[in-house]
Amino acid sequence: MSDKILDSLTIINDFMWTYFLIGLVIVTGIYFTFSTRFVQFTFIKEMFRLITEKPSETKDGEQKGVSAFQAFTISAASRVGTGTIAGVAIAIALGGPGSVFWMWVMALFGGASSFAESALAQVYKVKDRKGVFRGGPAYYMEKGLGQRWMGVLFAFVISITYGFAFNSVQTNTIAQSLAIYNIDSKVVGIALAILTVFVIFGGVTKIVKITQWLVPVMAVIYLFIVLVIMIINFDKIPMLITTIFKSAFGLEQVGGGVIGMGTAVLLGVKRGMFTNEAGLGSTPNAAATADSSHPAKQGLIQTLGVYFDTCLVCTATAFLILLYPGLEFGSGKMQGIQLTQAALTSQIGSVGTIFLIVAIFLFGYSSVIGNYYYGETNIQYLIPKKWAVNIYRALCILFVYLGSIADLNLVWGAADVTMGVMATLNLVAIVGLSGVVYAVLKDYVKQYKQGKDPHFYLDNLPIKIDNAECWENKPKEEK
Repeated sequence: MSDKILDSLTIINDFMWTYFLIGLVIVTGIYFTFSTRFVQFTFIKEMFRLITEKPSETKDGEQKGVSAFQAFTISAASRVGTGTIAGVAIAIALGGPGSVFWMWVMALFGGASSFAESALAQVYKVKDRKGVFRGGPAYYMEKGLGQRWMGVLFAFVISITYGFAFNSVQTNTIAQSLAIYNIDSKVVGIALAILTVFVIFGGVTKIVKITQWLVPVMAVIYLFIVLVIMIINFDKIPMLITTIFKSAFGLEQVGGGVIGMGTAVLLGVKRGMFTNEAGLGSTPNAAATADSSHPAKQGLIQTLGVYFDTCLVCTATAFLILLYPGLEFGSGKMQGIQLTQAALTSQIGSVGTIFLIVAIFLFGYSSVIGNYYYGETNIQYLIPKKWAVNIYRALCILFVYLGSIADLNLVWGAADVTMGVMATLNLVAIVGLSGVVYAVLKDYVKQYKQGKDPHFYLDNLPIKIDNAECWENKPKEEK
C-alpha cells in the first residue's frame, strides 16, 4: 500500500515541479527583485536594526501583540528545522553539489518574494477575540484579492502541509537520527507525541516563549561547530566552492558520472523552498502576529530570515557534507540525517553523532511547534471555534507519531506535493497584489529617506486599500 502511495506522490511531484512550479518560483522572485529595486539587498542594514524594535505597550504597560524578534523566531523555528540538516543532505546526495548553488539562487531571489508576502500579511492582518493579531495568505487572498474560495483552499492546504506533512518530516528525521542506537521509532513517536501535547495545549504565548530562546541557541551552537570544522579544512573550501558552481550547470563529473543540471535545479529549489520557505506562504502567518508601525518592517525582517536559514545554516551543512570522504552522489544509499551524522562523525569523532542527535531534536521539535502554529492560525480562519482547534491539535499529535514510524521517502514525497500546491496559490496571490506591495514599499522608503521612523497610514498611499482593518488614516493633527 505504501509503495503505491509513494509511486503516486512521485508522479505528481515530477509533473508539478518539473513542468511549472520551479519556473514559477524563480520568475516570481526575479519579478519582485527588479520591481522593488532589489529590496532584499539594499535594506540589509535596516533588517538588522528592525529586528531589535520593541512593540508598543498598552496603558497598563503590557506588550501589544508579538514583538518583531518574537515573530522572527516563530518563523525561524519552522525554517531552521530538519530541512537545514537532513533536507540539504538529501539534495546533495541525489542532486550533487550543484544543488547547493540553486539553493542559494532560490534564497537570493526568493528574498524579494518573502518581503512581498510578509508585508501583505501585515496589511491585511486582523485581531481575534483575545486581541492577538492573526493573518497570512488566506487573509490577503480574501481581503486583498476578494477571492474567499482561494483563501479557504489555501488555509486548508497549509493546515495539512504544516500540521501533518511537514511535522511528519520533522519527527521522521528525529527518529532516523536515533536509529543508530537501535531505538524503536514507535517509542520515539510516542515520546514526541506526549511532548507535543504539553506544548500546543499551552497556547500561542508558550510557543513564543519557547522559540524565542531555543532557536538562536541551537543555531549558534551548530554553526559554531561547523565553522570550526571549516577552519580546520580551510584549504579545501575553494575546491568545494568551485565544484558547487561547476556541477550546478552539469559541468562537473561527480560520483563516476555527471548529474544533470535539471536534477540539481529541481532538488536545489525544492529543498531550498522547504528550508527557507520564501514565497511558500508560511512565514506571513508569523509576520502578521507582530505589532509593527509599518507593514514593510516585517517584510524586511522575514527576508533576513531567508538569509539566516539558507546562507548560514544550510550552507554550513552543505560544506560539512561535501567534506565527507564517504559521500556517494546519486546512489541514495545514505541520505538525510544519517548522512549528516556520518559527515560530522568523520570530523569530530563519535561525539558528533551524539551532538547531532541533540541538535536535530532541538531543530526538529522547535519546527513542530512553529508548524503547528501556522496550522492553528489557518484553522481559526476556516472555523473560528474552539472545538475545531482542539480536533486539529489531536490530529497534529497523531501525525507527530505517524511521521516517526513512516518511510523517509514517503513523508518527504507528501511534503513536496502539499508544499507545491501551497506555493502555487501563494505566488499567484502575491503577484496579483503586487500593486499593494509597491505602494507599501514606496511609502516606507519615502519616510526612511526623510530620517523618520516609518508609520503606516492608509491615506498616505497612492492607491486605495480596502479591508485593512488594523490600519487607520493619518490623525488630523498630523496632516
